[in-house]
Amino acid sequence: MSAKAIRQRKERLSFTVKLLVGLLIVFPLFYGLCLSFLGLDEIFSNPPVLFSKNMSLENYVYVFGRVPMLTYFKNTLIVCAIEVIAQIVTSSFAAYAFSFFEFKGRKFLFAVVTASLMIPYESTLICNYLTICNLRLTDTYAGLTLPFLASGMSIFLMRQFYMTLPRELKEASVIDGCSDMGFLVRIAFPLSLSATCSLALYRFIDAYNQYFWPLLVTNRDQMRTLQIGTGILKDSEAANYGIVLAAAMVVIVPAVLFFIIGQKWLVKGMIAGAVKG
Repeated sequence: MSAKAIRQRKERLSFTVKLLVGLLIVFPLFYGLCLSFLGLDEIFSNPPVLFSKNMSLENYVYVFGRVPMLTYFKNTLIVCAIEVIAQIVTSSFAAYAFSFFEFKGRKFLFAVVTASLMIPYESTLICNYLTICNLRLTDTYAGLTLPFLASGMSIFLMRQFYMTLPRELKEASVIDGCSDMGFLVRIAFPLSLSATCSLALYRFIDAYNQYFWPLLVTNRDQMRTLQIGTGILKDSEAANYGIVLAAAMVVIVPAVLFFIIGQKWLVKGMIAGAVKG
C-alpha cells in the first residue's frame, strides 16, 4: 500500500472518529429538542420516539404564556451587552498599560491581577452582595453587572495579545506624532480584533449562563434573567418534562448559535497570545 493511500485511510478514520464523537455530544441536545414538541404521554412511550404526527408548539406556547420569557430574554441581553462592552474597554486599557508602559511595580501589579484568577468566585459572593445591598442597587441592571465589569482573565487575555505586537510599531507611531490613546484606538485595538471577539464571546457565554448572582440581587419578575425564569418554571412544572424541555431549549439554542457563529474567533483569540509573553 502506497504512502498516499495510508494517509488517506488515516484521514478517513480520523474524520469518522470525529464525526461519531460529535454526534455523541450533539445527540442529547437533539433528543431534548425533539421531545420538547411532544406531549407527556409520547415522551414516556415505549419504545421511545423522536418524531410523531402529534408534534406541536403547545409546550412553547405554554412556556411563553406561563412566564414573561421575552422580558427575561431582554434583561439577559442587556446584562450581557453591558458586561461584554465594559470588559472589552477595561481589559483593553489595563492590558495596554501592562504591555507598553514602563512604571514602578508593573510586574507586581500584573502578578496581583493574575493571582486574582485563583480566587474562587464563591468566596467574594457575600461581600459583593452586601455591597450591592448597601448601595441599594438590587433589582437594577447596575446590581446585576457591577461585580463583572472587569476581570483578571480578560486583562490577561488582552495583555498576552498586546505583547505580540512589535515594539517598533509603537515607536514608529510616536515618531509620527501619535499619542498613546491614538495608538491604542487606531492601531492596537483594530489589530486585536480576533482577541477582542474571543473575549466578547467568552464573556457573553459566561454572563448568559449566570444563575446564582441574578437570583440573589433580583426580586421582581421585571428584572429577572432568562436562567432564573427557566428555573422558576422548572420548579413549578417539574412533572411535565415537555414544558421543562421547551423552556430549556429556549435558553440553550441562542447560546449554542452564538457559539457556533463565533467559534472561529474564539480559537483565534485563545492562540493569539501564545507566541510571546
